[in-house]
Amino acid sequence: MIEQAVLEPKLVNKIKGKFYIPAYQRGYRWEKEHVQMLLNDIWENKDQNYSLQPVVVKKIDDDTYELIDGQQRTTTLYLILKYMKQVLPFIELNFSLTYETRKKSETFLETLDESLKDDNIDFHHIYNAYLAIEEWFNDEREDKNLRVINLYKYFGERVKVIWYEVDNKADSTNLFTRLNIGKIPLTNAELVKALFLSKDNGITYEKQLEISTTWDSIEKDLQDNKLWYFLTNQSPKKFATRIELIFNLMAKKKIEEKETFFTFYYFIKQIKSEGSSLNVWENIQSYFLILKEWFEKRTIYHKVGYLVAIGKSLEEIITESQGKTKRQFENGLDQAIKDKLSLTRSDVLELSYENSKDKSKIERLLLLHNVETIRSLRDTSQFYSFNNHKRNKWSLEHIHAQQSVGLNKKEDQQEWLRLHRLSLENLASKSNQSKIINALISEIDANLENITKVVFDDIFHRVFDLLSENEDRSYIDAISNMALLSTANNAALNNATFDVKRNKVIEMDKKGAYIPICTKRVFFKYYTDSKDHQLQFWGAKDREAYLDSMIGENGNLLNYLKAEEA
Repeated sequence: MIEQAVLEPKLVNKIKGKFYIPAYQRGYRWEKEHVQMLLNDIWENKDQNYSLQPVVVKKIDDDTYELIDGQQRTTTLYLILKYMKQVLPFIELNFSLTYETRKKSETFLETLDESLKDDNIDFHHIYNAYLAIEEWFNDEREDKNLRVINLYKYFGERVKVIWYEVDNKADSTNLFTRLNIGKIPLTNAELVKALFLSKDNGITYEKQLEISTTWDSIEKDLQDNKLWYFLTNQSPKKFATRIELIFNLMAKKKIEEKETFFTFYYFIKQIKSEGSSLNVWENIQSYFLILKEWFEKRTIYHKVGYLVAIGKSLEEIITESQGKTKRQFENGLDQAIKDKLSLTRSDVLELSYENSKDKSKIERLLLLHNVETIRSLRDTSQFYSFNNHKRNKWSLEHIHAQQSVGLNKKEDQQEWLRLHRLSLENLASKSNQSKIINALISEIDANLENITKVVFDDIFHRVFDLLSENEDRSYIDAISNMALLSTANNAALNNATFDVKRNKVIEMDKKGAYIPICTKRVFFKYYTDSKDHQLQFWGAKDREAYLDSMIGENGNLLNYLKAEEA
């Protein structure tokens, strides 16, 4: 919206004048549930601020306005105040509604004559809305007069509409059409923009054009999902325009904030405080440029991106960065990561997948391992993909399978046997147990079509033993046997032994699936010295090398772990 406008919050009891509803608008259509939902929301909010969607008007003369958008809400407020005035005559109703083509509707609004309620569809909805209001106030749980007094108090102190008065030269029909395509309400971002384009804000027309151009540039930058998911864990689908994220960050708006127009009211206060909307706009530009600079600087990108990914507020990081040199800021990020993890090396070694509290700690460590692995690459422009990371759901994958849990369906058991038969064939050609392995392959072939649970479990354990290192299984739930995988990819690998998982990972990688770098390195045996290579299982040497890459002498997690307590 670029029309020159006056934009201000207005308490319901301060709404005054005559509202003229032109022919291009349809009649009143709110149902009982819409009316009572509005009343319940206001009532339950009590002394907290409550904002209705904007009322868009164009002035016709001193006290008459063309109502371009907001007819349904304004009519409902009129009916609520009308009912309240009938209960307590001191209640003031300071506005009225007139219609270009539905002349009788104005009279019916005033009289609410029950005998006329079925004359047309407008009367039907208006009358039913009034009955819904009456029913709400007659709730037996509370005194009606007290409800009226309290609601009237809220209307005078807390409940506001956003008064959006466009220039009287604006094309009303065109504006109405734009506002109502897809029934998308005005957003915080659009309202903030209108503050800078308001006709009484003292900004020149040329400067307003510059603001509009820069605004579009920022919005375009934020359309890059790499930048978006560096800044936030929220889906862009929750935002009508992406620039609203920047405004929410500046306003320190929490995700759980219930006030719909919290951000808009913040910028109204900022403009009053600064004494100039131009100063506020310059603050917005500076704020965004800082974030973009962090995005483009490889070290800061990875450390800030990681902190945001594990739940630290970006706004908090910005606050902590103020007044610091680059070195001090980066050291502060290292400390923030250390504080978030809050683990010693000994703590890491004791983490177990079996402990529900440890799972999230293992996930955080493995994510950091992946982020730091990318950050530490030399002579590369590669950045860790927070974009891919946040658009997937992640789980911990046992590098070597735990057990056959969940393999109760015949088709699942058959698929498991087919996949592991190939691994057994590869092993038979290299093993001194070839006779035992070939006998087991023959047993799989004989039972494959008519497999039973008892036979499957017996074969499963023998296959598992052949494709595993001959040792105790205490390592199964340790971090040295864990890797990050998306839940979709994890489902494809569940319950398989290492060799089968390795082949599956290679297949998924060839098809372009997003697999974190450390997970690929695990299954490609990157960490293990070539002299210790064997592809059939994930053995002690493999786990030692993997763990060493994390918390060994040159491990990339060491810098983020607390010192051991004396």
